[in-house]
Amino acid sequence: MFAIYNNGSVAIRSSADNLYQIKNTDAPSDVSLKPDDDTLFQELSKKQENNQNKANQEQLNAYKQMANIDTTEAVYHVKDIMTADCIFLLENATVMDSYNTLKDAQVSQVPILSNDKKILGLINKKIILNLILEDLENSREILSKKVGDLYLPQLITTDPITDIRRVSKVMIDFKLDAIPVVDEEDTLVGIVSKSDIIKAVSTIPKLQLYS
Repeated sequence: MFAIYNNGSVAIRSSADNLYQIKNTDAPSDVSLKPDDDTLFQELSKKQENNQNKANQEQLNAYKQMANIDTTEAVYHVKDIMTADCIFLLENATVMDSYNTLKDAQVSQVPILSNDKKILGLINKKIILNLILEDLENSREILSKKVGDLYLPQLITTDPITDIRRVSKVMIDFKLDAIPVVDEEDTLVGIVSKSDIIKAVSTIPKLQLYS
């Protein structure tokens, strides 16, 4: 199960299939520095949706057949490989705090949570850079802003029991480096990254990815 959040509010919660029907998987090919330029979530026309879904399914079937994958193997879930004790920042942290956290922890993005630990969004160095470039004369004031007061881009999350193969496909198609993992109460319980998946593939002999 996946969800799309918009500054702490759930815009949609659905399966991966419905996610592809609603959102354009081709849109995020170029990463924009503008956090308010949310090209990741462009709406598709009905005809485009059907064509894309058909093409995706044909490619998936062809790859599975070529790789001769045994889909009866054990299913591994997000909770089996995610980083549970992930780094996060609360909404009252400053932009400078988020930059220092990204730098010191050597991570590409950090989840932002409300004071009651609900997911609000993700922040990365590109978002911070864009904020500064838009108002260079007031860069110090920008760095002192609270991250909870920023407009953060929409983000896709998943839950702990989603099949890792589905998560891998969503990450590839939407060009995501990581997906926050939230429970049914929208509380952050971990994060799954490309590194987590690569590590799992190398250490779990029967883990197969066909996405």
